[in-house]
Amino acid sequence: MENSQPIIETNLKGVPLFFRGKVRDIYDLGEELLIVATDRISAFDVVLPTPIPDKGKILTQISLFWFNYLKDIVPNHLISGDVEDYPRQLSLYKEILRGRSMLVKKANRINIECVVRGYIAGSSWTDYQRERKVCGIDLPQGLKESDRLPQPIFTPATKAQMGNHDINITEKQLIDNEGADVSLFLKEKSLACYKKASDYALSRGIIIADTKFEFGILKDEIILIDEVLTPDSSRFWDKESYEPGKPQLSFDKQFVRDYLESLHWDKRPPAPELPEEIVEKTRQKYHQAYSELVKG
Repeated sequence: MENSQPIIETNLKGVPLFFRGKVRDIYDLGEELLIVATDRISAFDVVLPTPIPDKGKILTQISLFWFNYLKDIVPNHLISGDVEDYPRQLSLYKEILRGRSMLVKKANRINIECVVRGYIAGSSWTDYQRERKVCGIDLPQGLKESDRLPQPIFTPATKAQMGNHDINITEKQLIDNEGADVSLFLKEKSLACYKKASDYALSRGIIIADTKFEFGILKDEIILIDEVLTPDSSRFWDKESYEPGKPQLSFDKQFVRDYLESLHWDKRPPAPELPEEIVEKTRQKYHQAYSELVKG
């Protein structure tokens, strides 16, 4: 995937904008949506002013791979990632959309982040140190940072509105919010998808430490939506250099977070510009994840 001119924002004249998120511009096509992954990058829930070239294409191609790989576990919203299949009204924008967009079914989103953790890192490591629990789940004593958990755990969170942090909830709270049947479905499918994906990734030299899935409802059926197992929604580690007891070499935006943590920034807008070196190293990390998982 060649380094191309970054796309910070899209404006498809004559196509109604459904929602502009931190990274994606979503357009309303009636019963379908067009999801366009830009090269914007966010950290600490703030969109940074500096884009990462090719990031949107990489996210899209990884998601397309996983939607196909996991479709035997749970149906998903994908119709096509090929611009030649798109409605005629989008024909003027083929070159903008090529490689970085998906035509999907419009579903009613379930406002839950379905997080699965196979290793202890990030906020779960912080919680464990404080109370030996993560989202109300008791964990064994003596775990080290980045340790593999005895078995993956399901730690749902409420999906926040733009600019707010998602809030971890317990399974009981999930059941109270969504009902027992929906909650069980979300948990079982999330864990099954994580297991199949993490086994595959491990065979390609990547540890999926944790990830999040999103689901929606279409015609009374729960389906997988949004993005799947990308460097934006997951923690990818290098299997070869993995060593518990410390932070790991990652193929995701942790590199950007670490850089921002080194600055005197209060994590509120406006965010600082990223230096060229950080941009290029981040692009390389995203590209390596794509190469290892998809191209390999």
